[in-house]
Amino acid sequence: MSLLSDLINLNLSETTDKIIAEYIWIGGSGMDIRSKARTLPGPVTDPSKLPKWNYDGSSTGQAPGEDSEVILYPQAIFKDPFRRGNNILVMCDCYTPAGEPIPTNKRFNAAKIFSHPNVAAEEPWYGIEQEYTLLQKDVKWPLGWPVGGYPGPQGPYYCAAGADKAFGRDIVNSHYKACLYAGVNISGINGEVMPGQWEFQVGPAVGISAGDELWIARYILERITEIAGVVLSFDPKPIQGDWNGAGAHTNYSTKSMRSDGGYEVIKKAIEKLGKRHKEHIAAYGEGNERRLTGRHETADINTFVWGVANRGASIRVGRETEKNGKGYFEDRRPASNMDPYVVTSMIAETTILWKP
Repeated sequence: MSLLSDLINLNLSETTDKIIAEYIWIGGSGMDIRSKARTLPGPVTDPSKLPKWNYDGSSTGQAPGEDSEVILYPQAIFKDPFRRGNNILVMCDCYTPAGEPIPTNKRFNAAKIFSHPNVAAEEPWYGIEQEYTLLQKDVKWPLGWPVGGYPGPQGPYYCAAGADKAFGRDIVNSHYKACLYAGVNISGINGEVMPGQWEFQVGPAVGISAGDELWIARYILERITEIAGVVLSFDPKPIQGDWNGAGAHTNYSTKSMRSDGGYEVIKKAIEKLGKRHKEHIAAYGEGNERRLTGRHETADINTFVWGVANRGASIRVGRETEKNGKGYFEDRRPASNMDPYVVTSMIAETTILWKP
């Protein structure tokens, strides 16, 4: 096995200019991350210099068998923490051979919203708090939980240390460093309220890059859990009962909100979000109704409420923002399995472009 590790860690740049590019895309379920690799003649840093590629969409639920070719358009490049050297991870989106975005390509519409002059002028910043659950591979039960049984009730696990309270820290720390290596703007990690559940934060990231970076961070986490023999779940309520669900709280600000007098802009934006509550909830992740019950630090799915420092609200404004009269707010409604392209662009569209 040591020879295997040596071969995996071979430094290609000692013998060749060629590099390996791992092309990554989102499959038909909207949550399955797919990828395949190709050799390129030399290092590349600009996605527009990368060749387009294709894959069999009939095997990912994205095209019929008789016309199965889907085209990958490279959109963002990251350093590859697994192969290292000059090798890269490439975030792609998907098109028909005629150049039309396929229905599951949510990045295309998001890029249109973010390139709108009114949105671009506001420089929307995002910080996404991605919660997830680590599961034992063969039983699909949270890591650290007795098989078929339950640990002690919630309380001691949040941000905790200790063999009886924190499960999977090696995975979490490996992911943290791998994201920093890749060039993902990961800003922190913490243990969550339910044992076996963790969170990482991506941001601040501007516009479309928030979606690209979160998807790459998810991909890296999938790869690390694969190595560790642990199953990664983005289910918003993996365990029914008196256990916290998993969300993807999305922190948001615009240039106007970050400037003097920004608190008034924030209040107007929240008012607009309240008027489109139903549309946002419909786009904020599958199974979110199991999580947004009004308990476990959530607002009820059918109710829109906002408040300062209120973790049981749909939208939370921080004390600091209220005090400074400017800053950002947090949309606590998105589920852990939300598509960041959809959520970030929808928040920008509602708060900047939508005229009620």
